[in-house]
Amino acid sequence: MSAQRSYRFLAIAFVCSAIVCAQPPQGGGRGGPQPEFIRQAQQAMRDGKLDDALSLYRKELAANPNSPQANNAAGTVLDLMGNGAEARKHFQKLIDTAPDAAAKANAQRQMAMSYGFEGDCRNTVKYEQMVIAYWVTRESAEPQNAFYQQGEMANEAARVCIDSGDLETAATWYRKGTELGLKEPGNQTHPKSLWNFRLEHALARIAARQGNKAEAQKHVAAAKAQLDSDPKMAEQQARFFPYLTGYVALYTGDPKTALDELQKAVGMQGNAGDPFFQCLLGMTYEKLGEREKAMECYRKASTTTAHNPPAAFAKPFARKKLS
Repeated sequence: MSAQRSYRFLAIAFVCSAIVCAQPPQGGGRGGPQPEFIRQAQQAMRDGKLDDALSLYRKELAANPNSPQANNAAGTVLDLMGNGAEARKHFQKLIDTAPDAAAKANAQRQMAMSYGFEGDCRNTVKYEQMVIAYWVTRESAEPQNAFYQQGEMANEAARVCIDSGDLETAATWYRKGTELGLKEPGNQTHPKSLWNFRLEHALARIAARQGNKAEAQKHVAAAKAQLDSDPKMAEQQARFFPYLTGYVALYTGDPKTALDELQKAVGMQGNAGDPFFQCLLGMTYEKLGEREKAMECYRKASTTTAHNPPAAFAKPFARKKLS
């Protein structure tokens, strides 16, 4: 599930900071000093000035139309601003001018997330499949990572689909993600318990969205059993369990329990900045009749500058709630 991933990204030819793009290079990208326009734009992003950041990227693109840094960053900002059609022109430029297969896969993943910002499950899946195809070519060279990344991409597509309401497609791709991840030889780097936990977590959320409380609780218990079975895995993943119980409570008609669990989730280390959690809290406060608290949660969610599944749901959702 996307909220619990590290979002390690491809080793790519361009540098993109976490402020602009919440999918940093996988496997150790080629670092080095960032251009001045990137630094200035990042500061504008931190200040909440998306228009100013976009102006800086467009200025760079006027001088260097094929700049991978500027195209990637401009596309990200445009998605955050709700202009997906324009954003995808920049991501398509990245795809068309990619210097190698890894950079092309990176750009395709960005394209997938662009569609995610519009809740477009079908096209998100389409482009994530392209990224999966790249990782298939890496199975012999880096088997410990290639199958993991295939599973990650499948789960990432599934996350967009569940958040957009296409529960059947979400279930298909969550199961596919587990299937791919478990192909890692020995599952020493990413244990079987991790993939099983993620799948049970996802199936519980899907059942809750379908209004099937008993089925949801069955999968909640199975997710907890996976955590209990592997303390080492649980060290990293346990912080996502209160999010699960809060989510299930919210969608099965128990907003008081949802509030307790989601507040617990947000208070855990590493979770406070998750915009999706803030949206869930806002939805819970609305059900409890506490509109001002809900609006405050949506305001927090609206400040995200990430370009990943949680932000793909939260940014447009919060924008609509605050409009």
